[in-house]
Amino acid sequence: MPGKMLDLNRTPMSKRSPKERIKTFEEVALGYSEEEALKEANRCLQCTRPLCIEGCPVHIKIPQFIKKITEKDYIGAVRIIKEDNPLPAVCGRVCPQEEQCELKCVLHKKGAPIAIGRLERFVADYEANLGVSEKPYIDSPKGKKVAVIGSGPAGLVCASELAKMGYEVTIFESLHEAGGVLVYGIPQFRLPKEIVKREVDYIKSLNVKVFSNFYIGRTRTIDELMTEEGFEAVFIGTGAGLPKFMGVPGENLLGIYSANEFLTRINLMRAYKFPEYDTPIKVGKTVAVIGGGNVAMDSARSALRAGAEKVYIVYRRTKEELPARIEEVENAEEEGVAFMFLVNPVKYEGDDKGWVKSIILQKMALGEPDESGRRRPYPIEGSEFPLSVDTVVVAIGQVPTPIIANTTPGLKVHPKWGTLVANLTTGATTKPGVFAGGDVVTGAATVILAAGAGKTAAKYIDYYLNNKNKPNIWEELFSAQ
Repeated sequence: MPGKMLDLNRTPMSKRSPKERIKTFEEVALGYSEEEALKEANRCLQCTRPLCIEGCPVHIKIPQFIKKITEKDYIGAVRIIKEDNPLPAVCGRVCPQEEQCELKCVLHKKGAPIAIGRLERFVADYEANLGVSEKPYIDSPKGKKVAVIGSGPAGLVCASELAKMGYEVTIFESLHEAGGVLVYGIPQFRLPKEIVKREVDYIKSLNVKVFSNFYIGRTRTIDELMTEEGFEAVFIGTGAGLPKFMGVPGENLLGIYSANEFLTRINLMRAYKFPEYDTPIKVGKTVAVIGGGNVAMDSARSALRAGAEKVYIVYRRTKEELPARIEEVENAEEEGVAFMFLVNPVKYEGDDKGWVKSIILQKMALGEPDESGRRRPYPIEGSEFPLSVDTVVVAIGQVPTPIIANTTPGLKVHPKWGTLVANLTTGATTKPGVFAGGDVVTGAATVILAAGAGKTAAKYIDYYLNNKNKPNIWEELFSAQ
């Protein structure tokens, strides 16, 4: 905006104090007030070439929705966001905007970028507090059925986009609650489950059906959906829910959890409310979390809230290489999580009842960068030492479960990673009529990248269904650049 004074300082957002928040699973970040949102929105330069949109995987019209905030038209702002993203309250909270839209912000060159995620959260929460729900235009019914497998961000966004186009969409979810990783993987203190339910309900209101406790590959197969149930296309958005382990001695001792199980018990099964809820969780006085990503931070911070007195993050590189969001690392540090860098487990030792009692850690050093661009760690011989623990959470990554691929002839997986083989542009898999996107194709990534994959796949599902009689249509989609 010509002549506008540059405000290089971001409006801070309030959050609960560390002493208060480690005693509760209530949300840490408190969001913007109206005054704070207006102050932050007025920092936006309304660029003629908004690079921030290029950084958004779902291409939200960011300057337009922020402009609506400056005009105090908050519902108008939500309407603009929902044209491209049906999950604004979720994405406003958990997306790594600092690596995407905010990274591209022009103000980032001289100071702090616009707090795009916080503004997205503000207008989504404003709408919810009013008790209204902005509905998009829905095209006339096409009379064609599409199945979406998995109700995580990829599946929800794909279903939403297809429903707006007029398709009859059904989501099949293996768990008893819809939301995928949003309900089983991300803790309440980062993403309250009532917010996930609210946004799932919004997508249901677009005439999307959701069947829970329905495990594709067990309850029904993809071939049965297509040949017996009349679905003309299928989108697989089942994520990466199978945990990885390191394969070191003693890893099967009691008290050693995968992060997947640990967080699912706490988040989906509400173990932190035991015995009000039926699922317990055993968290000893001293907990070690292996890994340095967002899942590791979530596990460590959850362990504190579940009663641990001391929690360690055990990471084989240094703080500079941590893949977790900076704000989540800062939150963990504020809450008292201890970080042990340049160490790696080589063995677990147990007591006479089979429970873990210590980790043998080996010191590491950093060598040359590997394919990820981070310096590769290597062990220092003879540097092993013990760390006494009661509980261990292994958070070193996840891969897709193999059940769908094993029960679907013609659906190929990557031999090394176990991910589905699919065209990254269109989502087309090796099986005609079946598309896939998100973590099940790329491996574990972010909510917004999965959402972007779901949105893109919906576009090409529509193209496919309108061109099924075209010669070599599937070859075209699978080989597209």
